[in-house]
Amino acid sequence: MTEIVGWLEERLLSERHRLPVCVAFGVLLYFRPRHEPVFWPALLSAGFSVFILIYGWYRIGARVAGCVVLCLSLGFLAAWTECHRLPPMPELPRRAVMLTGHVRAVDQLAPREGVESGGRRVTLANVRFETWVDDGMAPLARTLRIRLRNDDPLVLAAGDDLRVRALLTAPPFLVMPGARDLQREAWFKGEAGTGRALNAATVVTGDTGVEKRASSLWERLREGIGARIHAVLPGTNGAIAATLLVGLSSAIPQMDREAFAASGLAHLLAVAGLHLGIVMGFVVTVARYGLAAIEWVALRWPCKEIAALCGLAGGVLYVAMTGLHLPALRSLVMACLVVLALLTGRNAASMRGLAVAALVLLLMGPSVLLDVPFQMSFAAVMALIAGYEVLRQPLRRLHGEGGVSRRFGVHVTTLALTSLLAGGATLPVSMAHFGEIQPFFVVANLVAVPMTALWVMPAGLIALLLMPLHLETLALVPMGWGIEGIIWLARTVAGWPAARLAVPMTPGWGLTLFLLGLCWLCLWTRRWRLLGLLPMLVGFLSPFCHTLPDVVVAPDGGVVVVRDGGQLLVAGRSRDAWFERRELGQAFGRPVTEMLLPTSESASGDLICGEDGAPGLCVLSRHGQSLLLRLMDDSDGTHLVPPGLCDGMDLFVSVSPARASCRDVPRIDRFTVWREGAEAIWLEAGKIKIVSDRAWTGARPWVMRPGRHGVPNLPLAQAE
Repeated sequence: MTEIVGWLEERLLSERHRLPVCVAFGVLLYFRPRHEPVFWPALLSAGFSVFILIYGWYRIGARVAGCVVLCLSLGFLAAWTECHRLPPMPELPRRAVMLTGHVRAVDQLAPREGVESGGRRVTLANVRFETWVDDGMAPLARTLRIRLRNDDPLVLAAGDDLRVRALLTAPPFLVMPGARDLQREAWFKGEAGTGRALNAATVVTGDTGVEKRASSLWERLREGIGARIHAVLPGTNGAIAATLLVGLSSAIPQMDREAFAASGLAHLLAVAGLHLGIVMGFVVTVARYGLAAIEWVALRWPCKEIAALCGLAGGVLYVAMTGLHLPALRSLVMACLVVLALLTGRNAASMRGLAVAALVLLLMGPSVLLDVPFQMSFAAVMALIAGYEVLRQPLRRLHGEGGVSRRFGVHVTTLALTSLLAGGATLPVSMAHFGEIQPFFVVANLVAVPMTALWVMPAGLIALLLMPLHLETLALVPMGWGIEGIIWLARTVAGWPAARLAVPMTPGWGLTLFLLGLCWLCLWTRRWRLLGLLPMLVGFLSPFCHTLPDVVVAPDGGVVVVRDGGQLLVAGRSRDAWFERRELGQAFGRPVTEMLLPTSESASGDLICGEDGAPGLCVLSRHGQSLLLRLMDDSDGTHLVPPGLCDGMDLFVSVSPARASCRDVPRIDRFTVWREGAEAIWLEAGKIKIVSDRAWTGARPWVMRPGRHGVPNLPLAQAE
């Protein structure tokens, strides 16, 4: 027994630098409960772990246990602190309101189908409402995102004070239990909601401080560069070039966006780690060769370290030029650690460096653990580091002393391996968040990534350097040729059969299991790492192994979705409901079809509508259970359902108030959904299972009250 313990302690000691991953588990421990947890148990655990580390430092078992408990406690406390230091979600006006706010950012939106211009969206801070109730109140502590009218000619930039009449909307509830939680995302982003302008906006003359002037000048510089790019490269080429160089994702046609998504090249349109790595690599290469070309400098100066610092400076400037987006900022943190490793003579691409980067980001903002960019970027980098650690020797033998043809083969093999490792690690994450698989992503990335790294981005950087001399055309035109080739590739791959496969919603436990298995496979270095393949496989197959609801009632109660074989039947007349239809179609992985009312019958025969002279009333029968659905009702529930139809029903679902209809049958109506949120219904043998949004999300600070009501923006009383 002593020998086994000694063997295990020796193995754990060799893997000790992998323990910071426990911080992520601590963050998950905070977000998992349905009710807000208290912080003092984690605080006591942290103190107890410090005691264990101090008095048991020379015993590997006590050291490992203390580190694990400390990391779990720190992750939990960091998440609790981030959540509770944010201001509450405010109560927004329910009617159109005139408001003023400070423009923090201006985003160019992609054009919608049938609309030539995509319009603009502004992010406003310090918003004040011009109503008698809000007169004299403090400004909102959260931001608002307002979509301006497409025909609004106003020229504005970050730093301006804007006045506009808008109709506001609070963050929506989940379209179904387990779907994307927009309220949680808005809470941790510091957002209060969204809105759309009802008239043309105006710029209000306000304070012109140093900070405002600096932000305005910087924003105008970005917009000016974007305008000069569009002058040389009109259309889609210019839109993509402006996105890559200054982060202004303007007027990319929806068809081309879909083509990039279907071919697995959507990451090329989002400024993140790939683009930052290309920019820093280009700057480092130019600086290194430039310094080495001067003999006196090459013999006396640390050229490698100077080039690394130049690359970091170029990366910081590029991230600022593209708008300081969060994915780019996360990549910049990792780049800083890589440069620090180069300056100190450490291994730049190591699991220890990745763990430090993840630790910094999780302690600064633990909620990023639930974001798509964090999961995809760290899964990809972790898989690449672990994969090349294992394949380093085979790749060296493959390289050998061959000529140009062999080196080219090694280069192609390395690119394919990189795409396969990164794509395979992020595929289940993409399935969970986007509901689709792109089978040909390796083929597309094998060509598009080298073109972007060796052609498009270097030409774009040269164009930026030539702009002060008004010679940017010399570089932008070749850049446009490269972009045209990538667009052709994306359209070609997207046109292949089965280029985009829809998959049903991945359960939370499935994604968690896959990521835990990936961490186990990549973070350990001994053969027991292969045990991580089993949870990875189970997590990957989880979307196809769990049962989706038979009926879903949308959170506003006016839209009902029925799963019918290979399609979704949607009924209800609650506004356009385009968002609910899109999200539910993605969650089920099926096309959305409008149900033909007042009379219709599903393809499977389980759903029959309009029988017995009752238009808008449908009966769904499965597994011995029967549901009565009222999908049309112009009387707001005052017209009662014929009593004979309620006999033998196990549940009554109505898009209007049930009132006195089917009193002896369990009911879900508009009032039920108003109180409990979206309802998911499973028809199972012998019972009906119902899960509401309120039961799924629980009582957390970011979950709004029924009706999407927030906390009134009222000041504290001056005196009792």
